[in-house]
Amino acid sequence: MHFLDRHAYVSNVSQARHVRDIALAMTPECKNRGVFVTSNVVKFQKDLTQGSVAGQLIRFAMPFLLSMLIQQSYSMADLLIVSYYAGDASVAGVNNGGQLAFFVIAIAIGLSIGGTILIGQYFGAKRIEDLKETAATVLTMMLAVSVVMAVAFLLFGDLILKLLQVPEESHSEAWKYLVICMCGLPFIFMYNAIAGILRGMGDAKRPLIIIAISSVVSAALNFLFVGYFQMAAAGAAIATVIAQAGCVVAAGIYLSKSGFFFDFKFKSFVIYKDKLRLILKLGIPSGISQVAVNLSFLLLTMLVNGYGVSVAAAAGLAGRFNGFAVMPVIAISSSISMICAQNLGAKRPDRALKTMIVGIMYSLCIGVPFFIVVRLFAHQIMGLMTSSDAAIEAGVIYMYAFSWDYLLVPFVFSFFGLATGAGHTHITMINTFITSIALRIPTALFLSRSLDMGLRGVGLAVPIATSGALIFLLCYVISGRWRSAVINKTTS
Repeated sequence: MHFLDRHAYVSNVSQARHVRDIALAMTPECKNRGVFVTSNVVKFQKDLTQGSVAGQLIRFAMPFLLSMLIQQSYSMADLLIVSYYAGDASVAGVNNGGQLAFFVIAIAIGLSIGGTILIGQYFGAKRIEDLKETAATVLTMMLAVSVVMAVAFLLFGDLILKLLQVPEESHSEAWKYLVICMCGLPFIFMYNAIAGILRGMGDAKRPLIIIAISSVVSAALNFLFVGYFQMAAAGAAIATVIAQAGCVVAAGIYLSKSGFFFDFKFKSFVIYKDKLRLILKLGIPSGISQVAVNLSFLLLTMLVNGYGVSVAAAAGLAGRFNGFAVMPVIAISSSISMICAQNLGAKRPDRALKTMIVGIMYSLCIGVPFFIVVRLFAHQIMGLMTSSDAAIEAGVIYMYAFSWDYLLVPFVFSFFGLATGAGHTHITMINTFITSIALRIPTALFLSRSLDMGLRGVGLAVPIATSGALIFLLCYVISGRWRSAVINKTTS
């Protein structure tokens, strides 16, 4: 504890500098340059470059972690409600349609990461005018991209579902789910943009509130549309879209009336070319990484679909639990990247490295217990999610296989967080492509088909690919290339 808190105190020099900056911020020259936080954004910001590293990470990570847990809990509840009221065919339909929908959403997540990194680094460097321009550009870009992506997948989504070899009895359910989700895609993209901006400024609480309200409303609507109106997969999709749309609209109204620097009026949606170039430089590699990961899992879904509807349903349910287990580690990784972005922008690489180390420790405290629980109680876990004996047995096999991943991802995602915070998204892109496409898919094919291991082979491909990622990212961290923030390379 002594080692982690070595820089926990705020020195007299640091306090004096803070007083000096406040005084400077009151001068017309600095107001014009925007080098300090103006009053209309102060309530939405949190300086993560001071104080205890361990304390900062846990305080910032907890709202983020709760956001992800709530989102994943809703995702699991969504599938359980469909399973209870509609059966295996609808569950497989929601799983396949949801996989394809999340493939699209992954692009939103990737692009928003580019903006979040820039905002975090600009905030750490106290360059608020650059921060404002970046926020406006992110929101405008995300809205435009969402419309294009929605149209594209409405045109070609049915063909893609056929290529995924979705079981015939589940195809119509998957298509309905996908179509409805695509109609609500702009709201999903805008949520990711708003949440990314707030988190880049150190505000993790408001995104938590937004996603909590959305999840509760969506779960209630699921019971209405799936349970009462018997709309199966379509009802689940409608519930999701209505809840997300309502929360994004409410969030926009609240932020614009609370002194936020973006008022969400039509005239404010502007793209600044220099910021767009930087966002795309960071966001495209991140988006490719997200696409590669989801493409690999789509291909794994295709492999699983070949074993029949019960196995497909089992993989969907087990996959939801896996997402529940890994999501907290991903949340901590995202928190690491936000804190590292501010500290590297402020030229504090020592704090960035310590943030990563503490993140590994926290993540292990999550991954190890989940590993133990799965090894001891896999049958009970699957039994809570479905009453189908065939689905339970298949799900247990799958869970046993991929559970080894829980011991590896604490290291991999913490390394990811450091690289992303530095703005080195090309590193994560290369690593993700190698592990997801070059390792995970060939390994799954070899184990499941060539060695006839079936679903167990598909599950084992996940931790094997993660091992490759661990080696690559460890070499990156040791190299020290992460010490320089991207904004320090592109501007004076």
